[in-house]
Formats: sequence, C-alpha cells, structure tokens
Amino acid sequence: MFLRRSIATRDSLPVAMSGVRLGERVLQVGVDDARLVGQIAAKTGLSGEAACVVTDAQQAARAKSGGDHAGVLIDIAVAAAGTVPHPDASFDVAVVHSASAMLARLDAPTRQALLREAARVLRAGGRVIVIEPGTPTGLRSLLKTVPPSQSSYDAAGGVLGDLRAAGFAPVRSLGDREGLRFAEGLKSGVNAQ
Repeated sequence: MFLRRSIATRDSLPVAMSGVRLGERVLQVGVDDARLVGQIAAKTGLSGEAACVVTDAQQAARAKSGGDHAGVLIDIAVAAAGTVPHPDASFDVAVVHSASAMLARLDAPTRQALLREAARVLRAGGRVIVIEPGTPTGLRSLLKTVPPSQSSYDAAGGVLGDLRAAGFAPVRSLGDREGLRFAEGLKSGVNAQ
C-alpha cells in the first residue's frame, strides 16, 4: 500500500489524454463535464492560456463553474455551432468535448466547419484532441446503448475521417477506455487549413 501513488494526485484519464502542458494555450470546444473543463484549463498554469467556446449561455455558465471549481480563469465565448471566434494560430491545443456525442449529432457541414475552425486557430504543429463516447464498461455496458446517431456517424468514417477532411494529418485513435474514446489530429506546416 505504501508504494502506490495516491490517486488524489493523478490526473483523470481525459486530462491525461489531452496532454495539455504548463504554458500552453488551450482551446476547449463544448462542455460535457464542467469539472473536466476546469481541470484541463488548470494544466496550462499561470504562464498558459485557457479558452472555451460554447453555443449557449447555459454551457457558458457550466464552463465558468468548472473554472471556478479549479481556481482558474477561462476566456469563455458563446458562438454559433461550427464557429470559433479567435484569431488564426492562437492556440497550441484544441480539445473537443463530445462525450455526449455532440459531434455525431451535428449535421455534416456544421461538424466539418467546426473542425476546420479548430485547425485554423491552431498553430502549425498544434493538435486537436476529440473526446467521444467509447465502448461502455462496467454497469454502463449493461444499461446504456450506443445512440443511433453515433453508430451512423462511426459507420460514415467518424471523427478520424472528419479530422482528415479538416486538414489534420496525421490522425490517429489514442484509445478507448473507461467508456470514452480519444482521437488526435496534428496540424501540419503552413499549408494546413
């Protein structure tokens, strides 16, 4: 027991998978779990910057409460779905919160516009992390089914196909654990959109 690290000091799986580091500029899109938004924003520290784009005032209030809980400031913007009101190349990392299948529920043009906007606001070499519903585990696997929108979205190429279409390369699946699936896309040099 004394050799094990306390779980109180470990990051949650989504925070660890985001890979956000001290001093980075991070943009978060959407809010599934307000505390997670705050935890990811906290990883940037005093030398970094944290912003969040949401589609309505209710989500903005949830993002603010997540930042308040973590003791960090988050620049929160309310914008129409598929738009990101920030300048080009202003972030190192973008995290798209879609654990509630937000991307799968968006129509294809809006979803692709959102991911193109994420590419636009990332610097060359920046990366996007998408958090989606994964394979249900434990009790969830008995009680929860995959929403039809997610099944049809996955069959059409899912987030990996959309990231490629938005200009991210390389694109890869990072894993499917604890009921969440993680994907990553990198923005290549100056030619990426």
